[in-house]
Amino acid sequence: MKKVLLIGLILVSVGVLAFQFQPIKKAVTIVTSSIETPSLVNKDSLSILTRVNVPEGYKRVVYPEGSFQEYLRHYKLKPYGSKVINYDDSEYFWQGGHIGVLEIPVPKNGLQQCADALIRVRSEYLWDNNRKDEIGFNFTSGHYCSWTKYAEGFRPKINGNKVTFHKTASANTSKENFYNYLNLIYMYSGTLSLYNELESVKAKDLKLGDMLIKGGSPGHIVMICDEIINENGDKLYLLFQGNTPAQSVHLVKNLEDATISPWYQLKDDAVISVSNYTFSSAKFVRFK
Repeated sequence: MKKVLLIGLILVSVGVLAFQFQPIKKAVTIVTSSIETPSLVNKDSLSILTRVNVPEGYKRVVYPEGSFQEYLRHYKLKPYGSKVINYDDSEYFWQGGHIGVLEIPVPKNGLQQCADALIRVRSEYLWDNNRKDEIGFNFTSGHYCSWTKYAEGFRPKINGNKVTFHKTASANTSKENFYNYLNLIYMYSGTLSLYNELESVKAKDLKLGDMLIKGGSPGHIVMICDEIINENGDKLYLLFQGNTPAQSVHLVKNLEDATISPWYQLKDDAVISVSNYTFSSAKFVRFK
């Protein structure tokens, strides 16, 4: 009887593990099938734009020069084969889900997790394009914290869900202080605050720079970093993500369809697997 129970427990454990690591099993399938399909990955490249080729019949959607969309598309990548590294310099346990690592430093404090990495990308774009007064995010409590007020010396006083801001520091508009501000945002914002704060977008209206998000603890978020279209109006997208624990921001494979990987088809209310996470009951959102 004990032997039967032991066998039953083993089977249940195997079933749970198989469910939890389903994306990894799919990645193995893709590695096998990629031998039979033309590669859309250009290994001799150092940007998102040049790393991934466009499938036959598609062309890239055109965006204005200087736009957030073009900023993302031209984002620099580390050499092909670079590993995803955790904030403590250890290697992430699974290296089979990405085709590129973005040139984004990972702070040793461990704060720059999935939502934080995308907040950083957006904030650095605004900073670099002299739009600093647009940098600001809600805390999970719903209170808005702007870079402008932080630079003036205002700091939050947090008591449970109650937040008030007081001028307790000298004015400082330096780049170093900007990253101090981002560390504060990383501490008190996340997928749940972005889920509640940002405008929802339907799949038919998606554009480069929009995000797929599941708010919560844990939640997750990925960002569209390239967009292509064919003559029938069908679109495909590239996605990148940060992660928890804080680690290298990386361009993900499509674990569902090896014939178009790393491109994705994105639909409303779809179940979408990205590297180590499967989205369900998620929505698309857009930065202000």
